[in-house]
Amino acid sequence: MSTFERVPSGLPGFDKIVDFIRMGDNVVWQTDDIAEYSYFLRPFVRHASGDGRNLIYIHFEGHPRLIGEEEGVKTFTFHPDAGFETFTVDVHAAITREGRGAFYVFDTLSELQTAWASDLMMGNFFRVICPYLFDLNTVAFFCLLRNRHSLDAVARIRDTTQLLLDVFHSGEALYVHPLKVWNRYSKTMFLPSKLTADGNDSYPLTDAVECAGFFQLANASGGSEVDCSLDNWDRVFLKVQNELSLGIHSEESRKRLLSLLIGKDPGIYAIAETQFSTKDILRLKERIIGSGPIGGKAVGMLLARKIIENRLPEIQKRIEMHDSFFIGADVFYSFLVKNGWWMLRLKQKTEEGYYPVAEQLREKIPNGEFPEHIREQFRRMLAYFGQSPIIARSSSLLEDSFGNAFAGKYESVFCVNAGSPEHRLYAFETAVKQVFASTMDTSALAYRRQRGLDQKDEQMAILVQRVSGSHLDDIFMPTAAGVGYSHNSYVWNEHIDPAAGMLRIVAGLGTRAVARTESDYPRIAALDNPGLMPVASEEDKARFAQKHLDVLDLKHNVLAAKPLDEVAPSLPAFLRDLLCVHDEAAEEYYRRGGTAKDVYYTNCGKILENASFVSDMRTILETLQNLYDYPVDIEFTVNFSAGGDYMINMLQCRPLQIRGRGANVDIPHLPDDRIFFRLKGNTMGGGFNQRIDYALVVDPALYYNSDLRTKYKAARCIGKINRSLGAKSKILLIGPGRWGTSSPELGVPVNFSEISNIAAICEVSFQGGHILPELSFGSHFFQDLVETGMFYAAIFEGKEECFYNSAFFPEESDIFREIAEEADADLAGLVRFYKPENPVLTLKSDVLSGISACGYF
Repeated sequence: MSTFERVPSGLPGFDKIVDFIRMGDNVVWQTDDIAEYSYFLRPFVRHASGDGRNLIYIHFEGHPRLIGEEEGVKTFTFHPDAGFETFTVDVHAAITREGRGAFYVFDTLSELQTAWASDLMMGNFFRVICPYLFDLNTVAFFCLLRNRHSLDAVARIRDTTQLLLDVFHSGEALYVHPLKVWNRYSKTMFLPSKLTADGNDSYPLTDAVECAGFFQLANASGGSEVDCSLDNWDRVFLKVQNELSLGIHSEESRKRLLSLLIGKDPGIYAIAETQFSTKDILRLKERIIGSGPIGGKAVGMLLARKIIENRLPEIQKRIEMHDSFFIGADVFYSFLVKNGWWMLRLKQKTEEGYYPVAEQLREKIPNGEFPEHIREQFRRMLAYFGQSPIIARSSSLLEDSFGNAFAGKYESVFCVNAGSPEHRLYAFETAVKQVFASTMDTSALAYRRQRGLDQKDEQMAILVQRVSGSHLDDIFMPTAAGVGYSHNSYVWNEHIDPAAGMLRIVAGLGTRAVARTESDYPRIAALDNPGLMPVASEEDKARFAQKHLDVLDLKHNVLAAKPLDEVAPSLPAFLRDLLCVHDEAAEEYYRRGGTAKDVYYTNCGKILENASFVSDMRTILETLQNLYDYPVDIEFTVNFSAGGDYMINMLQCRPLQIRGRGANVDIPHLPDDRIFFRLKGNTMGGGFNQRIDYALVVDPALYYNSDLRTKYKAARCIGKINRSLGAKSKILLIGPGRWGTSSPELGVPVNFSEISNIAAICEVSFQGGHILPELSFGSHFFQDLVETGMFYAAIFEGKEECFYNSAFFPEESDIFREIAEEADADLAGLVRFYKPENPVLTLKSDVLSGISACGYF
């Protein structure tokens, strides 16, 4: 805390006005130009340097230097263009290193407004740095250029600083008008004062004539064409809008606005620059809440729609209009600053605080409050949507960029949007805070760290979309939804062309298409042969199909999974016919028991028989890939009418992370006793040829027969081993059914952070429990495998061209007890751990032949 020690400013006349600067003071000078600031700054620097103070100049890159290479002054240069978080963290770190009692001179705060186009974020910087300087008992000089900033921004700075001083000059006369002087008072302190020419003395203006002259000067200085009721963010866009209304088309202005909204991914920006006009950008601005970039997911959605509009006018007729809103990324940081959590955010960025402090923030964020002006914008948006269901979707700065999909790492939250306006506002604010809190989720943090993004500026914007679909009694749902890929990395049949792309499609909401869901299988369709299925028999078609729909339950205001058998009777006849397939074997079973019952499943087969729809999707994916010059994946919904017409809603588009084909891998023949497994097809990940350092095996039978608690304990144990071995170890992970499922009866319920260091993962069938792998191409789980370079194989025991030796490792070579924590010792046998050193275990996979094998080569 401050000691309140008097500090000479180097100008005795000024010291007389404010009764000296005090230790702990942040001094903000509001001036017409930098020269006025320099008049007070230079004597302060000379005096502090002469007193042997630890004097630091905080220089903003691109700002004219205020202090030269003077003896006794340290200069630290920081880059506002790096973004608010990076810049603020770097400045904070430098202040921390210098410790208590330092003296600081900052470049003009107005430079930050220029770099960030936002008074709000300039004010946020001051609000987090100023109190920290006060706590360290420092003295710091800042400057604001008058009439450049919103009244709200100046008010926030006034409320935070210790001294706020208006400076005016007329000819040789210089005036100081204190607007705030904290913790001291005199009867003339807040009157304007005039400094003598040498600065050694001053006197307050008490004479009526002198006062009138001063206020005439102040009013003349206050005259400006800038509307200070608006944030600079709004003024920047308004200026371009006015130019456009006068017929002025500035390419520089268009690119400037685009850069403010799109973000910093050069690949995405380059595409957007070719598609969006100035009018497009201004229309987008009208739907932004707050300020700042709109994030990767929002940009991808808008860009895909614009490409279709510009390149595919015939298909555009069948694209559902969007009326989305966008919560700018600045709102996220402003939320943290307003609620007093910025210091926690800084601690979370450190090595020791990365996970523990994130957990604290994750718990606090749902209890935070939004600024009232943001809440008012929320209210207006909700009034626009009325009672239509909406979804708040994460759209962070790094999300959906080239190389970083963040698939499934952050939250998207449905709002049924029913009830009173107050209830709908509460539900929406809760949803937004849930998305914000997901930035502190362990899986998201592990993903960022693994990809070297843990120190990057990662603000969270939010895309608010109207949910596409129909009201059907007490539920709301689209006909179908899913993901589409312009490149099909999972080719299970020689008659499939990977370049034709594929869909992973479900009936109802698309949440089932991007997750490994309970007891259900989405339909995977190659777009050059959509009728072809990975399973052949009628029994398998019914077993490996979708039997539940994700819908919005309008009665209970929640997202719900409903059995298809329960929903089917309330569907219109045309929709029931389009989606539902009778499970004849199951119905026969009930008939034999004396019960007549309709049993349904869906595989979206009739939708995929619609040649026009399939053609549209293939054309869209091919066109997007050509414009991106890179494979893409999209999220979509489709709604059909009774007459067979349909409308496609483009929800998302991003660069598709795919593994290359790689070099051919020679796989020599081995005797059975030297092979762990060998199979043809049923793999993902391209060519692979690696030594395996460790094999981590979950026994299918023991796992299946374990209780629920033990299943979850096994998953957590695997996570501990994954973290302890680290990324440098080549680990092969094998277990029953679906890795990463939310249903322990279908596989091991690990999350991504618990398998983030695995080199290869295998899913093994277990017929005794009807546990089967799911080749979940298109799911968020699949994206994790691809982006981490993880090899995947599905082992179906007993199938042709598949050999699996479950007794490959001798029992005595299991060293699980040596590496497991004592609390996990009871998992021995169920979880086994091997370290094959002599001979060496190698996993090989050849793309061209489709053959994969693991053994002692």
